[in-house]
Amino acid sequence: MCLDKLKEIGISSSAQWSSAMGYDSRNGLSRVIMRIKKNMPERLKVYSNKRPRLYEAV
Repeated sequence: MCLDKLKEIGISSSAQWSSAMGYDSRNGLSRVIMRIKKNMPERLKVYSNKRPRLYEAV
């Protein structure tokens, strides 16, 4: 569900992604992002060369 929403909105920061999911703050998705990066790293591309980090569903 989270990756589907990210694919729908495109490349975005965690704040934009969490607001699209309906969370009040970006911290609502922080654990989910860490879990996706650990368990399914091939499905999430992270652009960490600039701040804020940008995420894209692959």
